[in-house]
Amino acid sequence: MLQQVNGHNPGSDGQAREYLREDLQEFLGGEVLLYKLDDLTRVNPVTLETVLRCLQARYMADTFYTNAGCTLVALNPFKPVPQLYSPELMREYHAAPQPQKLKPHVFTVGEQTYRNVKSLIEPVNQSIVVSGESGAGKTWTSRCLMKFYAVVATSPASWESHKIAERIEQRILNSNPVMEAFGNACTLRNNNSSRFGKFIQLQLNRAQQMTGAAVQTYLLEKTRVACQASSERNFHIFYQICKGASEDERLQWHLPEGAAFSWLPNPERSLEEDCFEVTREAMLHLGIDTPTQNNIFKVLAGLLHLGNIQFAASEDEAQPCQPMDDAKCEGQGVGWGRPCQEDSVRTAASLLGLPEDVLLEMVQIRTIRAGRQQQVFRKPCARAECDTRRDCLAKLIYARLFDWLVSVINSSICADTDSWTTFIGLLDVYGFESFPDNSLEQLCINYANEKLQQHFVAHYLRAQQEEYAVEGLEWSFINYQDNQPCLDLIEGSPISICSLINEECRLNRPSSAAQLQTRIETALAGSPCLGHNKLSREPSFIVVHYAGPVRYHTAGLVEKNKDPIPPELTRLLQQSQDPLLMGLFPTNPKEKTQEEPPGQSRAPVLTVVSKFKASLEQLLQVLHSTTPHYIRCIKPNSQGQAQTFLQEEVLSQLEACGLVETIHISAAGFPIRVSHRNFVERYKLLRRLHPCTSSGPDSPYPAKGLPEWCPHSEEATLEPLIQDILHTLPVLTQAAAITGDSAEAMPAPMHCGRTKVFMTDSMLELLECGRARVLEQCARCIQGGWRRHRHREQERQWRAVMLIQAAIRSWLTRKHIQRLHAAATVIKRAWQKWRIRMACLAAKELDGVEEKHFSQAPCSLSTSPLQTRLLEAIIRLWPLGLVLANTAMGVGSFQRKLVVWACLQLPRGSPSSYTVQTAQDQAGVTSIRALPQGSIKFHCRKSPLRYADICPEPSPYSITGFNQILLERHRLIHVTSSAFTGLG
Repeated sequence: MLQQVNGHNPGSDGQAREYLREDLQEFLGGEVLLYKLDDLTRVNPVTLETVLRCLQARYMADTFYTNAGCTLVALNPFKPVPQLYSPELMREYHAAPQPQKLKPHVFTVGEQTYRNVKSLIEPVNQSIVVSGESGAGKTWTSRCLMKFYAVVATSPASWESHKIAERIEQRILNSNPVMEAFGNACTLRNNNSSRFGKFIQLQLNRAQQMTGAAVQTYLLEKTRVACQASSERNFHIFYQICKGASEDERLQWHLPEGAAFSWLPNPERSLEEDCFEVTREAMLHLGIDTPTQNNIFKVLAGLLHLGNIQFAASEDEAQPCQPMDDAKCEGQGVGWGRPCQEDSVRTAASLLGLPEDVLLEMVQIRTIRAGRQQQVFRKPCARAECDTRRDCLAKLIYARLFDWLVSVINSSICADTDSWTTFIGLLDVYGFESFPDNSLEQLCINYANEKLQQHFVAHYLRAQQEEYAVEGLEWSFINYQDNQPCLDLIEGSPISICSLINEECRLNRPSSAAQLQTRIETALAGSPCLGHNKLSREPSFIVVHYAGPVRYHTAGLVEKNKDPIPPELTRLLQQSQDPLLMGLFPTNPKEKTQEEPPGQSRAPVLTVVSKFKASLEQLLQVLHSTTPHYIRCIKPNSQGQAQTFLQEEVLSQLEACGLVETIHISAAGFPIRVSHRNFVERYKLLRRLHPCTSSGPDSPYPAKGLPEWCPHSEEATLEPLIQDILHTLPVLTQAAAITGDSAEAMPAPMHCGRTKVFMTDSMLELLECGRARVLEQCARCIQGGWRRHRHREQERQWRAVMLIQAAIRSWLTRKHIQRLHAAATVIKRAWQKWRIRMACLAAKELDGVEEKHFSQAPCSLSTSPLQTRLLEAIIRLWPLGLVLANTAMGVGSFQRKLVVWACLQLPRGSPSSYTVQTAQDQAGVTSIRALPQGSIKFHCRKSPLRYADICPEPSPYSITGFNQILLERHRLIHVTSSAFTGLG
């Protein structure tokens, strides 16, 4: 049917494929080299067969990512590959100058979006749409992208900012296990299928650092709480509680070992997602403390016990249905291993904080308000209605709890509006679903996938071709599969499937499944995407989606769309004593207006389809305002087995997502489109590379050599500037050839349209390399000028410092010399006074022995002038003895000779003519004073000079002591005789 709808003939397709196999037999024979093709646009020719073989070859070589032009194709490996998502690999892609030259990876898309945000090219905000069938790996891909951004977008400088960034990163990553535990479940096609849609907004500040995030959810499949298909499971959180709770927690939540619950099918199946500790730890990091967690899990345990309540049909319609006793439950096969009904009611009421009798009464009896007087009637419900009201109560509690968790996560990770300027959006929605029994949930899920496919078609296929034609580029249009007829069937105006279902909800009459089928088939008979199965016994209709036909059952479709919530159930939950339920169901007077009977001012019923359609339109508006990037997740097989590539299943997915048409357009088109103004603003620096734009006498631009450009220039003035930039392309190509990059040296296609410049990825790389080179030259020029300026400043500072230092040194030297002169003057005066005093003392104390000795000399000196000089010499020998006592003992000591010259006032001459000899062998000691007649006491007075008593470098052979004034007699006589000789 899909082939007929799309206008294909199976016979002609078979012949074409056979001819294609013959034509490409030689090419396909080289399958060994197919795994090396990183981009499917390099496959020649681009057909489903060649693309399929290339993907299979890469998948068998454990290469799971492949580029398809502007789209990344991700194959689910169905096995853990930790080295493919390590933090080291994330940093490698982030630090690479050109990440697109590395192997295709989900990190390449993440880094491209991050660099687009940093470049500030409109539109600055980015979005990544992760699409594919259920089980293709969309959730895992979104998780890897969040880890990548958490690693590369948090690089603060200070330690405090580093701590804040780590906390934000941890909270964003911890939101994943919480959302998956409460929103994912095991289905027939996927063990971790997202049963809700989410758009994660990663918020970045002006420095492109992650400051927070926000999560927006779409259409939680809350019916799964009370109804699960065969071989499927409930939400993961219920199994985590039953398998991971401790003994004390089991007692508190009434979950004994081996207990069976109606709403917990297939509990024996263990999955990787059944990790209770991971969920609890993540909730703790998000700000949900342990008491609140226990309260949440207690309410969820109450829902499990609520599902065990079974009702027996009442024989009297006026009497309410009573809970089924254990015997009847066992007889019907629904009570094995389960607690009795009375215990289930009592336990559920206790865990939910509700009175037992009130809970049972609200489920059994329906309240009706009728008449102008608003009379209240109480009508017992039938067994089916009791089960419906019980299920409605559970769905209402779980939906409110899920919304509350989302709000808590947002309050924990969302940043202030003033702290972020741009964002990167991650869209992870349900994949295309087709089960044996499809209802309203599958219709909404497939409707969302149709809208996303249409957005992709509009953005990359139709809009790209139309834009080429508007801009005046020569372009041959490619026929592609458009899903607009299918969208018209689902949401079109004035009549569509959604409008007919909503109309059935507004009618005040019971809805019939067969009647709804007849209305749909009659009103929409002209749609090519509507079909029906005449052999089916159940009322249903078929919609031919872009991924294949799906059969929807009309039974229960209208009731699910109404999603009725009886007012008495809401009032019941408002009476709960449980703290969590009191917060989820506050007493709000505004809710009473919804319980009033319909009147003239009755508002239209807000159905599930209407709410979902409104939220989907809002999401598409956000996507249209950003730069989208697409990741197509492909499921190699439906069994989830590694190294298994089923060509038929993959082929249907490639046909459904329009991958071949995407490759055709990406290979022959121009994925990079920049407006004239932005192009000139970013690449106007390249005009410096043009030889004719350099300043000089031959420059066409006077004065500075380059025309001035204003950001608000008109389009007419931008044309010559763009041409100047295009003239630099030969220079850039030559530079790329010199560096040895042959790929960039080839002339890359580039066209200038009416309002935009179109180019390929290689041309963009060439322009960016040229721009980086010009910026490097400018940076070097600025650095040279700055270094020259800094050097001149340093030289001036050095000269000033040297002048200041010279002035200070001269001042210090003058001060030092002045102090030395003052000290020398003081010493000289003190020495002169002391010498005069000693001379007088020596003259008075000369003893008779010395006078006698001199009188017996052969030459009489009494009357001779020579005697007078001898006496003066003797007097001068007094300080000579003191000095010689503290000098070296060597005979030829230079210091001794200088002292002798100074004291004896000898004429200057050769130092060798004056000798001082010692006579150790002669007896007797001569003193210049009288011999002491008893004990001698020397009275020492400390000198007023500061360093008078300190010898700088005392000699080990020197004679120390202040009072050792005795001189050798021979020395005295010899010196005296020498003095006479000198005087003579």
